[in-house]
Amino acid sequence: METAMCGRLALSPTHVFNPKPGDKYSSCRRPCSNLCIPMAVIATGPGKGGGLLERPVIEKETPGRESEFNLRKSRKLAPPYRVILHNDDFNKREYVVQVLMKVIPGMTLDNAHDIMLDAHYNGLSVVIICAQADAEEYCSQLRGNGLLSSIEPASGGC
Repeated sequence: METAMCGRLALSPTHVFNPKPGDKYSSCRRPCSNLCIPMAVIATGPGKGGGLLERPVIEKETPGRESEFNLRKSRKLAPPYRVILHNDDFNKREYVVQVLMKVIPGMTLDNAHDIMLDAHYNGLSVVIICAQADAEEYCSQLRGNGLLSSIEPASGGC
């Protein structure tokens, strides 16, 4: 679809919307018998002269409430934090890998295995670098599953 119809188009109750190519209200540039369908028709009720094609409603941000976009933007501007996995002598290696894959979004089996081995041999391993709120949530979930973890500010970028 190359163009969009804007504004209102009055329709009678018996009107069939099937524009011809090149018509004033057509968005089609070639014959399109059943391909042109109005996006929204709001009936004005019986005896009031048909329906109207309405402009799309644009959602406005409620004062005092941040949009999801602004929240994501503020998280990206927040200083990054490291989620650190500590070695323990209580959990099996397979269990640690399963928990990492469950808690951290997008964690692959290979990455989880490498993180587990790094923590096992070196005493600790960086799991992920992210915004502070996310780091606190991941750390809390790891602890909730019995793993030793902590967070610290990341020096440098993500």
